[in-house]
Amino acid sequence: MPSIIDRAKHLLLQPQQAWGTIEAEPTDTLSLFKSYVMPLALIPALCGFVGMSLIGFSVFGVSVRVPLVSGLVNMVLSYALSLVGVFVLGLIIDALAPTFGGQKSQIQGLKLAAYSMTAAFVGGVFTLLPALSMLGLLAALYSFYLLYTGLPVLMKSAPDKSLAYTAVVVVAAIVMGLLMMGVSSLFTRSHGPSVALGGAGGMTVSTPSGKVSVDVAGLEAASQKMQEAARQMEKAQNSEALPAQSLKAALPQQLGGMPRTALEVQDGAALGLPTSHASATYTQGDRQVKVEITDAGALGQMAAMAAGMGQSEKEDEVRVEKTWQEGGRTLRQRYHKDNSHAEFDVVLKNGVVLSARADYMDVQALQALLAQVSWSGIEALERKAKS
Repeated sequence: MPSIIDRAKHLLLQPQQAWGTIEAEPTDTLSLFKSYVMPLALIPALCGFVGMSLIGFSVFGVSVRVPLVSGLVNMVLSYALSLVGVFVLGLIIDALAPTFGGQKSQIQGLKLAAYSMTAAFVGGVFTLLPALSMLGLLAALYSFYLLYTGLPVLMKSAPDKSLAYTAVVVVAAIVMGLLMMGVSSLFTRSHGPSVALGGAGGMTVSTPSGKVSVDVAGLEAASQKMQEAARQMEKAQNSEALPAQSLKAALPQQLGGMPRTALEVQDGAALGLPTSHASATYTQGDRQVKVEITDAGALGQMAAMAAGMGQSEKEDEVRVEKTWQEGGRTLRQRYHKDNSHAEFDVVLKNGVVLSARADYMDVQALQALLAQVSWSGIEALERKAKS
C-alpha cells in the first residue's frame, strides 16, 4: 500500500487511476481508519484549533480568538465527529448502491467515503488562516468530484446513474453535517441548537448565533442541480480558469466616483486546480472600498451549487449576517449595526465570486457600489480549453 502522502497526491491529481488501484486493494475498517482516515482527519482539527485559538481571526474588523479550553473542546469534537461522519457516509453509500444499479459492499463503501474525503481533509490546512477559509470550502467541494469519479469503480453503479447517485449522497452528507453541527453545539454552548422540520418540508437548525435553513422539500431540485454541476465539473476538468486579465478588465477605473488606487492580479493553483484572482482598491478621502473577483476554474459550478442550497440569518447586539438567493445567484451581507464595517459577497451563476469590503459605509451603499461591476458580463465569460 502506498504512503499516505503518495495516495493523497494520486487521488487529487489522477483520481481515475487512483480509484482503480484502491478498488483492488484488500483492507478492513480498522486498518483503513488507522492508516489513512485518522491521520488526515487531524489536519482540519489541529489547524482549526491553531487558526481560531492561537492565531485568531477578524470578524467585521474586530480581532477574535476562541478561548483555549473552548478551542481544545472544539478540536476534539470536530475530530471525533469527522471520523463518525466518514463511517456513516460509507454506510449510506453502501445502502444506496442497489438503487443506482450498483453492488452492495460495506468495505468498498467505506473506502469510497474515506478516500473521497481526501481533498476536504487536506484543505483543512487553510483553517490556519481563517481568511483563507474559502479555499478550504473549494477543497471540500472537490471531494464531491472525487466521490463522483469513484462510485462507478468501487460500487459498480450504472454509468448513467452515477450523477444521481452522487447527488443523493451529497445531499445526505449535507443534512448529516447540519445534524453533527447541532450535536457539537450541544457540547460547546450552554444553550444548544434545535433542529426543526417544518410542515412545508423545511429544516431549520437554530443555534445561539442564528438560524440555518435547508429546503428539504426542494432536495429533488437540489439533486438536479448537483447532477448539472457534476456534468459541468466533468466538462471543466479540461478547462482553464477565466483569464486573470479578463477579471482585471471587469474592475472599473472608478466606482461610485472613487478612483481606483491599487490593483492586483494573480494566476495560481490551489491543490493543483486552476484559479485566477483580481482585486482593486478604490479610495476617496476617508472612504476606501476593496473589490475582489475570484474564479476557481473547475470548482466554480460546484461552489455555485453548494452556496445555493441554504439560507442563513445571524444577528447579535453588534453584527448582522444574512445569506440568500436571488436571480440564480447567492448573496451574502455582513455588517456592523453602527456602519463601522460592511462586507458584501455574490456567487455568480458560473461560480465566480465577487466580494466587496469597506469601513464606515452602510451595507446598502456597498451593495450598490458592487452592482456597478458588470455581473452579467462576468457570467458571459467563457473558460478556455486546456492546451
